[in-house]
Amino acid sequence: MKKIFVFDTTLRDGEQVPGCQLNTKEKLIIAEHLERLGVDVIEAGFPISSPGDFESVVSISKQVKKPVVCALTRALKPDIDCAVDALRFAKRKRIHTGIGASDIHIKYKFRSNRQQILLQAVWAVKYAKQFVEDVEFYAEDAGRADNEFLAKMVQSVIKAGATVVNIPDTTGYCLPEEFGSKIKFLIDNVDNIHKAIISVHCHNDLGLATANTLSGVLNGASQIETTINGIGERAGNAAMEEIVMIIKTKKLKFYTDIDTKKIYQTSQIVSKLMNMPIQKNKAIVGRNAFAHSSGIHQDGVLKRRENYEIIDPKDIGLDRSQIILTARSGRSALKFRLQSLNYRVDDTTLDFIYNEFLKLADRIKEVDDRNLRQLMLQINNQNYEH
Repeated sequence: MKKIFVFDTTLRDGEQVPGCQLNTKEKLIIAEHLERLGVDVIEAGFPISSPGDFESVVSISKQVKKPVVCALTRALKPDIDCAVDALRFAKRKRIHTGIGASDIHIKYKFRSNRQQILLQAVWAVKYAKQFVEDVEFYAEDAGRADNEFLAKMVQSVIKAGATVVNIPDTTGYCLPEEFGSKIKFLIDNVDNIHKAIISVHCHNDLGLATANTLSGVLNGASQIETTINGIGERAGNAAMEEIVMIIKTKKLKFYTDIDTKKIYQTSQIVSKLMNMPIQKNKAIVGRNAFAHSSGIHQDGVLKRRENYEIIDPKDIGLDRSQIILTARSGRSALKFRLQSLNYRVDDTTLDFIYNEFLKLADRIKEVDDRNLRQLMLQINNQNYEH
C-alpha cells in the first residue's frame, strides 16, 4: 500500500474565491479542523500578498502541531524572504515556490524565454533551500507545457534541492488520459525523479479536476493538492473528499491518513465560515448525496443500503441516509417514516394514509416530519387511529 500525501490548499487557493475571504480567526478554526481531519500539509497562505495573509501564516504556524505548514511564493527574493519570516514559528515548514512552465505563460505572462525561466526556477529553489529543508516547486500551467521542457525543468529543480515537485493543471485543460500520461512521462524520463515527491494540483474548469487528480495518482504521483468542497479559483480545485473517498471506496492500492468520519463536519465548517453554500448534488458532502426520494430507490435502500449506496454515510460522519418524502415516494418509505415518528399502522390504514399523503405531496412537493404529524392528526380526527 502506497501512502498518498494530502496537501490542503483551502486556506490559500480556496480562499481566493471572490466574496469568500477569511479573517485570521476563521482561518485558525479551519486549520484546527484540517489538522483533526489528518491532512499532511496545510498551505496557510501567500504571505507577501497582504499583511492579513502574512499574519494568518504566522498564527497558523504557531497553532498547528502535526501537519507541515506551507507558504506560497513566486520565484522572487522578496516573496521567499517574506515566507521565511511568516513561517518562523512553524514546527514543520515548507516553502512552495515556482514559475510558469508553459510557452504561453513564458511568452505572455513573463515575457521571457525557456532558458531564463529555467535559470530563475533553479535559483528560487536554491535560495529557498538556504532557509528550509522542505522546498516544493510548482511548474505553473504544466498541463499545457511541452513535456520535454517540463521534464528538463523538473530534473533541474530536483537537482537544486526541491523535495516536492508540483505538476499543476492550472487551467483545468487536460483530459484524464492526457494528464496521467504527462505524469508517467516525467516518471519515466526524469533521472532523479525518485529524489522528490511528485504532486498534482488540478483545477476544475472542464469538470475534470477529480478525474485528473486520480489519473495523476494512478500514474505515479504521491501527493494530491485539494480543497474542502472543491472550492478555489474560477470553477474550483479537486475536492479532497472526492479523491479520498474514491481511494477508500474502490480499495485502490493507496491510502491516506484522512479520518474520513470527520469529512462532513469539516465540509460544513468551511461552507459556513466562507459563506459558500454546497450545491445539493455535490458528491460526498452535498445535501442529496445520501438522500433518496424515488419510491424504487427508497424501497431498495430500506431493504439493504448497498442497493443504492456505495458509501456508508457513517464513513463520512453522517448518522444515516435520508428518506425524503415526495409524490414519487412509495408505501414502504411512508411506513418507515411513520414508524420513526412512533406511528403504527396496518396495511388497510396505510393505503388510506398513502392516498392522503400523495395529495399533500403534490401540493407542497416535499413532506417533512411536521407535515406528516399534521396529516396524521387530520386523519385521526376522521377516526383513523395509529
